[in-house]
Amino acid sequence: MNLPNAITISRILVAPLIAVLPFMNSPVGRLAAFVIYIVAAVSDYYDGMLARTRDLVTDLGSLLDPLADKLLLFATLIPMFVLMAPLGDPLAPTRESLGAAHAFPFQTPFGDVGLPWWVVAVVLARELLMTVFRQLAARRGVVIAAIGAAKWKTGFQSTWVGAAYFWFFAATWAAANGWQNAAWQSFAYFNALVGIVTMVAAVFLTIYSLLLYVKRYGHVLTS
Repeated sequence: MNLPNAITISRILVAPLIAVLPFMNSPVGRLAAFVIYIVAAVSDYYDGMLARTRDLVTDLGSLLDPLADKLLLFATLIPMFVLMAPLGDPLAPTRESLGAAHAFPFQTPFGDVGLPWWVVAVVLARELLMTVFRQLAARRGVVIAAIGAAKWKTGFQSTWVGAAYFWFFAATWAAANGWQNAAWQSFAYFNALVGIVTMVAAVFLTIYSLLLYVKRYGHVLTS
């Protein structure tokens, strides 16, 4: 068991915490979820860098790293959808059943912006398709390396999730302390801007990178 693999396994172990903590109506619990997510997201970069620079790439690591990435994605998008779904979304719990303490769409000057079900579906479907695609290619002796668009997608996606998780904490803390002044509103708008822009960019690159992969490696499936 080398250091990169240990870091990867730690990401797998904390994924349930990242999924559960946002549902606690507590600033401490939601702050913990944000901090743990940031540590996990940063460690995803460093374990890969360590494995490559120190020649510690192993078959176990190659198996566990994609698994950790998928678990982290599911662990964040599901609570994000539940807590941020727009009013009337057919697949989300109703605001009445959740209560005001569990409704956290991004706040903008033009109204709330939530997380619709189709965004979650697009992101998760792309990841599942790429997992199958890579497995089929590997059986034919072809390794599908990460391309630039996919790396940018990961960066925007991590920022989007981070903005949402920080919003869960900040909104809960503000409500508990009665902090609803102009400074708070400005922060809320700024946080929403970051979250919405990176969400749009991540969804666009999710689709675009998938099309690039199919264009470059589609012949593997037909050969």
